[in-house]
Amino acid sequence: MDTQKDIDYQRIADAIEYYQAHFKEQPSLDAVAAQVHVSPYHFQRMFREWAGVTPKQFLGYISLEHAKTLLQEPGATLFDTAFDTGLSGTGRLHDLFIKVEGMTPGEYKNGGSGLTISYGFAESPFGPVIVASTGKGICHIAFADEGQEAALTELQSKFPRAAYRQFMDAHQQEALFIFTQDWRKLHEIKLHLKGTPFQLKVWETLLTIPLGGLTTYAGIADTLGQPKAARAVGSAVADNPVAFLIPCHRVIKSTGAFGQYHWGPGRKAAMIGWEAARVNGANDN
Repeated sequence: MDTQKDIDYQRIADAIEYYQAHFKEQPSLDAVAAQVHVSPYHFQRMFREWAGVTPKQFLGYISLEHAKTLLQEPGATLFDTAFDTGLSGTGRLHDLFIKVEGMTPGEYKNGGSGLTISYGFAESPFGPVIVASTGKGICHIAFADEGQEAALTELQSKFPRAAYRQFMDAHQQEALFIFTQDWRKLHEIKLHLKGTPFQLKVWETLLTIPLGGLTTYAGIADTLGQPKAARAVGSAVADNPVAFLIPCHRVIKSTGAFGQYHWGPGRKAAMIGWEAARVNGANDN
């Protein structure tokens, strides 16, 4: 049975999709509230609790014009100056040492044989998630839209020969702090990922994009010194095994359009807008 939190998130997700489709019309609060079947007063309160800003402010953050504006800012597109953005007054994620370790050839080829994977379920601002780790670090985060059983089955398909236990370890707890923005509690997040050398390089590069920043597939290819590899970068971004923590949602098309996302374009827009709201809110304080 869906909890009230799940129902509220779905209403927010529906509202965001409506804003995306109609942002040029600048829909009123009443119009969007009617779309999600709640009163304007309740919608305003629920949305502000979720995003920290009003629906009208959020509409500005998720519009394509906002995305284009971000792309024009050197701090959002050039990795050597990207660190200029982020939450003020607290430690930033990019200030942390995040170690990406590729699995050994044996682990990679043998479907996780010899690995023990701990997993757990948690709530996030964007829906329920499954988070999993080995003794070396986080190996998997995904949105559990189809329920816990389906999410676990998907995880097991990636590591069919691993041993599993439902247990929330320190690696998972550290990773989940990212959803609360409580950066001061983050010490060192380690990732233990299954991927090719090129994929690992792309995922490492994604980790340098700060909260509220955006880049393009071509921008990542340039950073890697392979300017003609934008399509291969796109494939590696799509194969990201760690939702949100490796911020593939911060990669958009060069036109400014948000583009597709493994866990749904509406959720991608929600993440971009949610982060932009926090950065702008922090800068306004």
